[in-house]
Amino acid sequence: MNKFPNQVTGNIGLYYSCYELSKRGWNVLPTSRNAKGVDAVIYNQNGKSTHTIQIKALTKRDPVPFGNNMDNVIAEFVIICRNVREEKPEIFVATHNEIKNKIHKGEKDGKVSYWLQPKQYEGFKDNWDKIGTGF
Repeated sequence: MNKFPNQVTGNIGLYYSCYELSKRGWNVLPTSRNAKGVDAVIYNQNGKSTHTIQIKALTKRDPVPFGNNMDNVIAEFVIICRNVREEKPEIFVATHNEIKNKIHKGEKDGKVSYWLQPKQYEGFKDNWDKIGTGF
């Protein structure tokens, strides 16, 4: 298979995650792509509970990039959607606080980048109970 452009990979992860959240009763509002901030806002059926979601999409078992600044981790929940080219991608769900301390700081040639290694997020597989349902 040809390599998907990063934007296509991101779109698959976003919309698959929105689909899964919708099945759990949440009203899902995806935000503008490639804009700084959260990737989706969800609210329950009576509109009294809202949450922010950051979605990271991967085509295979790779570390999750978080850019060059820890301020990029801003949402209440992080969803990692892995193997997005498969019929049923893998989903990992964690709170902001659960993953923030697991993110690795890398430095190469004077440049800083932040990554979450697979072994650090794989324990959160199908952890939908963290978010709960919107019913």
